[in-house]
Amino acid sequence: MLRIAVQSKGRLYDDTMNLLSEADIKVGASKRTLLVSAQNFPLEVLYLRDDDIPQSVATGVADIGVVGENELMERGEDAEIISRLGFSKCRLSLAIPKEADYQGLEWFNGKKIATSYPNILRRFLHSKGISTDIHVITGSVEISPGIGLADGIFDIVSSGSTLVSNNLREVEVVMQSEALLIGYKKMDAEKRQLLSELLFRFKAVKDAEDKKYVRMNAPKARLEEIISVLPGLKSPTIIPLADEEWCSVHTVLDQKQFWQIIGRLKELGAQGILVTPIEKMIM
Repeated sequence: MLRIAVQSKGRLYDDTMNLLSEADIKVGASKRTLLVSAQNFPLEVLYLRDDDIPQSVATGVADIGVVGENELMERGEDAEIISRLGFSKCRLSLAIPKEADYQGLEWFNGKKIATSYPNILRRFLHSKGISTDIHVITGSVEISPGIGLADGIFDIVSSGSTLVSNNLREVEVVMQSEALLIGYKKMDAEKRQLLSELLFRFKAVKDAEDKKYVRMNAPKARLEEIISVLPGLKSPTIIPLADEEWCSVHTVLDQKQFWQIIGRLKELGAQGILVTPIEKMIM
């Protein structure tokens, strides 16, 4: 049985549970229970606070865990980074009151900064030769300058709307963060095998993100031109039709290029274009 530590609430909880669901791993939704077993995979989910996950994995209480990169860097626990999951992206930034005259990092010399991430901030400021008074606070860090508790803040920024609503502006991005899958370094071979199976499922889900399966009827006279604009996985599938002058072309397109490519295919005479979402993709 493989044990995964998951944040007990918040966006990272939602994103992690969605990933497990898309990987066809059924876990009962019971936030009152600390440990829940999956119904169709040898996995049990341990619900913890996000700042407890790095230690639980580093000490082997959990075999693996999903945690924000910011939390892992802040805690400094000795856990293996297995995979970057690509969701729950944010950044850790320094922010100051909008009206402040900011000319560079030297502005922070002698200033007081409020943060929930003192270790990351301390390492960054030390590397830049900046001396500040770091005030550790939990909760609503962004209100600190407004109530006179600090001159600036160091906190997670996603959309930036919270900063705007508190009359702050972002002036320095210290690090980018996303969800990580971390693991216990001394995991045994049996659990490593289960982890490999889990990663296989996760990869199939991630590879299918923003991909579309596209089928179309294409005139054979323009087939080479049509194939030339298709950035498929290897090469498109070509199927003959009853009409000898036409064939059916099947391929996979990325959402980012989709409309541009579809427009070009129509110009080249493609017809009956059918687009289907992809749930899983085995590369």
